[in-house]
This record gives sequence, structure tokens and C-alpha cells, in this order.
Amino acid sequence: MLTPEDSLRLNVLLKQDLHALRIDEGKMTIHALTGRGEARIPLNPNCPDDAYLRRVREMISSSVLGVPHGYPAYLKRWTRMGHARTESLAGLLKLGEAEALAAVVHASGLTDELASRAWWLLQSPEHARAMLKREAVVQGKMGPQLAEFLVEFLAYEERPANMVESVRLVLQPGLIPDGVREELWKKGQRRTAYRVGFLKTSPDALPESGTPHPRLTALIPILQAAIEEDNPFARQLLRVLNAPGQAYLGTVRLALSKCTDQGVVVHLFEAIEAYFASVRPNRAGHRRIEPLLADAERLDECPDTPEQCRGFRTLWEAMPVEDRPLLESLLVFGLVGEPLLAPIFGNTDAVGSGLRNALEPVTDGLFPHLDRLAP
Repeated sequence: MLTPEDSLRLNVLLKQDLHALRIDEGKMTIHALTGRGEARIPLNPNCPDDAYLRRVREMISSSVLGVPHGYPAYLKRWTRMGHARTESLAGLLKLGEAEALAAVVHASGLTDELASRAWWLLQSPEHARAMLKREAVVQGKMGPQLAEFLVEFLAYEERPANMVESVRLVLQPGLIPDGVREELWKKGQRRTAYRVGFLKTSPDALPESGTPHPRLTALIPILQAAIEEDNPFARQLLRVLNAPGQAYLGTVRLALSKCTDQGVVVHLFEAIEAYFASVRPNRAGHRRIEPLLADAERLDECPDTPEQCRGFRTLWEAMPVEDRPLLESLLVFGLVGEPLLAPIFGNTDAVGSGLRNALEPVTDGLFPHLDRLAP
């Protein structure tokens, strides 16, 4: 049993307009956020602290959920995938349990107000990233606040893959000032992970402007005519040859040349796959570069994607002979994806220069096509 004093105070608290609750186990204190502001209840245990805290949580859970056993920790993986029920989110914030809070910040039904309460409970980069994946939060008052926190925390982030994700998320429209965006881009010269974040969020609006491909002017009439026929290869080739596309490919070249972390490389290949998705054949998913390059030379031999084959062949025949290799290189990148990395990363945990050496079979095959598309 709780002491009479603690039982009374806790009962009074739970009957108020309670928004969120956390338990400081070290100081044996309950902190609460209510409609009237913040409240604090110091606990007076009459038994070992662990046992007393268990009783406190049972009382809270019985009041909030109607059962004494609290939030079921075995649901951790399920709730972190965003499957917590929307109607239960507000109640989970009142339990004072870490997994219940995690369920809220990862929930697909998270609102800006619930994000504010969750942020009061615990400020962490993991929670900030999770909440910035929800449109309601990005468009709400909490979006800029969470983005500012992540930008400041980048200096202390140890995992490069988390850097990619943080930059990707804060670059969503309206979250950070232009000056901060420019500063992140400059820092990306030394931290490749930052640049990969830009590739994932704003591939067509990078801070660095490129120079149009030398053959663009001559090819524009052909590409425009094909685009009017809804040819995806023409649309993507025009995108690539224009100044923003050249800046994009230049950033890809930099990232491939300086990559030092497997997680960042995975993000990079996901970015490439997304950028070239419109010309990605059904048979994509190669795990080795040699068959990928061979398939790029014979798109007209793919009965599983007849419309795409016709679009490729139509544009191929319309283009000058000397420019047809551009179309082949476009298709090469349309076939690139994360599966190419699986056989390599399955056999090595190398980082730094060792990682770049391990990736050479892939990068040596891609660089000639990259240099062709962005000379």
C-alpha cells in the first residue's frame, strides 16, 4: 500500500485535467503537466524504492487504463512501427512509462498537441526524429522547435546514419531558416552524411547550383517532343541534364567518393533509387553490378515492361547516335538500388577507406556512367 499522504495526493492529481506524467526514480518524485500548469509530488516510500514505485505505477495504470499492469512492454516493436491506437495516445502519456511514451511519438495518429506533451516528458533526438515524420507535427507549432533541437544536436550525434535522417527531416519545408539550411550544406563538405540528407529531401533544390550538361541545348527539342508523348525517359533525362540535375549528380559523386559509413551508403542508394524511380524497370533489384550493366544495354528485351521498353526505344531512335549513351547511363542509374549493397555488407563491416575499397566493384561500374551524365 502507498502511504496515506501519497495516496491522497496521487488520487487528487489523477482526477485533475492531467496531460502528461513522468516519474523521477532517482529523486522519488512525480512530475505532472496539467491544464493548470506543472505539478510536483514528492513520494514518501514505506518500503524499498523499487517495490514502492511498482505500487505507484499500478495505481496510475488502474486510473488511466483501468488495469494495474501498465503498458505492455512486449508491444514495443509493434508500437514503434506506429501502430498504437490513436484514441489511446493521450492516456499513454499519463502512465509515466518509457515504452508508452515511445508508442506515442511513433504513432501515425500523433497530433501537434500530443507531440508538445510528449516533448515535455522527454527531449531526445530519437523522439524528435520520430515526431517529425508526422505531417501534423511538421505543419504545427512543434515542427520548428523539434527541427531546431535536431540541428543543435547534430554536433553531438555519433551515428552518421542518424545524421542523414536528422538532416533529411529538418529540411522539410518551413522548419528551419534559409541561413541554417545553407550552413548545413557547407558542413556537408566535411560530413558526407549531411549531403546525403539533402539528396533525400530536396534533390531538385540543392543549395549549390550546377551547370547544364553541354548537350542539353541540342537535345531539348527532342526531349520536349517526347515529353509531350508522356515519355518517362525523356522527362528524367531532361531533369538530369538541367542545372539542378547536374548539381544532384555532383553531390552523388562526392558522397560515393567520400563515404565512410555503411548506414550512410544505404541512405545514399535509397536516394538514388528514389530519384530515378520513374525509369526503374520491373526487373530492378540487382545484387551485382555486372548483370545490372548488361541489362542496361538491352531494355528492348524485357517483356515484363513493354510500355517502358517502347518509351526507351522511341527516344533512343529519336536521339542522335552520339547522344544515345546518355540514355543507357540513365537506365543504369534506374537499375541502381540498395540490393546492390547486400552482398558486400554481408561480408564486411569495414568503415572509412576500407569501406570504399569494398565498394569498388560497384562504384567502378557506376562512375563512368556518372561522368557521362555529369561531365
